[in-house]
Amino acid sequence: MYQPYPGGAQSPEPSRPAAPTPVVRAAQAMYAGAAASLIGIVIDVLTRSAIRSQLRSRNHTLTASQLTTSYHAVLGGLIIGGLIAVGLWIWMAQSCKAGKEWARTTASVLFTISTIDLIGSVFLPAGAWARIYVLVVWLIGLFAIYLLWRPESTAFFRGGPR
Repeated sequence: MYQPYPGGAQSPEPSRPAAPTPVVRAAQAMYAGAAASLIGIVIDVLTRSAIRSQLRSRNHTLTASQLTTSYHAVLGGLIIGGLIAVGLWIWMAQSCKAGKEWARTTASVLFTISTIDLIGSVFLPAGAWARIYVLVVWLIGLFAIYLLWRPESTAFFRGGPR
């Protein structure tokens, strides 16, 4: 009988089972969240006049130069934040589908931050459409988190790489 040399070729790791339906759907929701975040960037750019108007109405003492600087800072922050959100949505979708338990926890923390962002968006200068989009993105995240914490998902993540 043949026995491999000690330290030689190692046996392959057991193959990981396919992600259960809730995890697959959560990943699909996350991809939808990435798409919604891209749409949100477009909405922010298209409603930029509302940002300028709200900045002007909230700060009557701003000079024209200060108003322009504030406007560019807010718009730039919204665009950069949106691009970061797109990347995070995609990263979490891929990591969760791979069964990485840390990804589920990280996605939950990011959802908590999104909840704070939703509350804070009430105080930021933005148009009505931008506020609606923030709520839509939050609802997508809520659905994904719900799916990630289903019992079938928990069993899948517990067997995954750490």
